[in-house]
Amino acid sequence: MDFNGFKNEDFQVFHIDGLEARMEALIERVRPKLENLGHHFAPTLSTVTGDEMFAHVAKHARRTINPPKDTWVAFANNPRGYKMLPHFQIGLWSTHLFIWFAIIYEAPQKTEIAARLTKKSNKIYKEIPKNFVWSLDHMKPESVEHGKLSKEEFRSMLERLGTVKKAELLCGFEIDREKVIQMEADEFLQLVSNVFVTVAPLYKIAQNIN
Repeated sequence: MDFNGFKNEDFQVFHIDGLEARMEALIERVRPKLENLGHHFAPTLSTVTGDEMFAHVAKHARRTINPPKDTWVAFANNPRGYKMLPHFQIGLWSTHLFIWFAIIYEAPQKTEIAARLTKKSNKIYKEIPKNFVWSLDHMKPESVEHGKLSKEEFRSMLERLGTVKKAELLCGFEIDREKVIQMEADEFLQLVSNVFVTVAPLYKIAQNIN
């Protein structure tokens, strides 16, 4: 494992103008680190979830004009893709790093997943740490702290996943860029592992694994 942590220049990539220049920097600087994290955490997540997990590093292949504003490695129980499945992510925006459990709009089972999550909403609300965050759109950097949500707001968020076609739900932890670049690699890896263990029950509910 050659991962040696993230540096300031990894986040600076997102300030480079132009698709070609930004992609070149992403491929050179950031992608090898995401690939290392993929190799490292696929076995961890396989153990934690009970499903064999495969790493998928974002290629941004469909982009023709707009350069990517974030990048990531995703983990799902399918070697061919992840967007249609409940999955996990490690990635970065220019401002922060994120560690997610994610259900995004491509998932065809969203209605059933939302029903299962809503049924266990009280348990989830109680067990997710207050400093963890939720996002309703993986394409935007904004999120809301779990501790700032009322029980009713939280339940409504879960229900929305099943009723709004483009609705998404992501849960995890964010680390400001300045803090990430000061972390030792081992410290960072341990934190990611802890987050994955904490959000793994959401995956099991989504997948109906008892």
